[in-house]
Amino acid sequence: MSVHAICENLWLIDLDLPREGFRNFISAWLYRPGDLAILVDPGPRSTIPVLQEALKKLDIETLDYILLTHIHVDHAGGAGLLLEHDPGVRLICHPQGLRHMVAPSRLWEGSLKVLGDIALAYGEIASVPAGNISFEPHIEAGRIAIDAVETPGHASHHLCYLIGDILFAGEVAGINYPFRNGGLYLRPATPPPFSYEIYRGSLEKASLLKADRLCFGHYGIRTDAGPVFDLALQQLDNWIATVERHIEAESDPFEQSVFADLVAYDAGVRLYRDLPPDIQAREKYFSFNSIRGMREYLLKR
Repeated sequence: MSVHAICENLWLIDLDLPREGFRNFISAWLYRPGDLAILVDPGPRSTIPVLQEALKKLDIETLDYILLTHIHVDHAGGAGLLLEHDPGVRLICHPQGLRHMVAPSRLWEGSLKVLGDIALAYGEIASVPAGNISFEPHIEAGRIAIDAVETPGHASHHLCYLIGDILFAGEVAGINYPFRNGGLYLRPATPPPFSYEIYRGSLEKASLLKADRLCFGHYGIRTDAGPVFDLALQQLDNWIATVERHIEAESDPFEQSVFADLVAYDAGVRLYRDLPPDIQAREKYFSFNSIRGMREYLLKR
């Protein structure tokens, strides 16, 4: 179990899985302003025991809010288990996700179809009592305000949460890898179904929020939010252009050809070769998903 004190009142809790590359990837964020305890993205069902041990280590006996950036199994699948032991928690979720968290059978079926054995490693999604979950775009809690900002793109039910100068960004800006030297590895998270206009619009919207600290769903924190969003926007356009070029060239094998081109020339993934081998394997797998999302989008235009 790894609990990282990031800055005053903010901790990152690792939720690693015993699978190749599934480290420095899944995490939960704990924010403790004053007497409040706020948890962002509790993670999948299979890692809830790890999360509970971490909360115990941090002397958290009860949570006030659980904020879900979106309802994918790796971010929200274990929320219902936490509520079994802490029934007074308020769970905040996008309106489109409310019914799926209360009755998650269709969400779980979709997760199995898309992710297969990875979904099984995450564990079946736990249901949430209807009385505990809601969408609240603005919350006044103690001395702080929590703003839930709708940012569809990675998913139609995606939210970012702005608390002071901290933006809990989920996957709106993609995936980060925390190089110790501060180097920036950034990958878009654009699995099918994908819409360039929606994804880019949310990136632009998030970039205008007054945040200095950017907390990723995958993974870690950046304190240079402006340059990160600038790169994410540039990268999105470059990936779309690269995928379109390979469609026109009828490249085969398609995903591999596009990915090789991106590793060679894209500013966001130029550090791919510096990643540990197991992280490279993970990133290649999910990059192929993002490439497929863009390809499907372009072919349907």
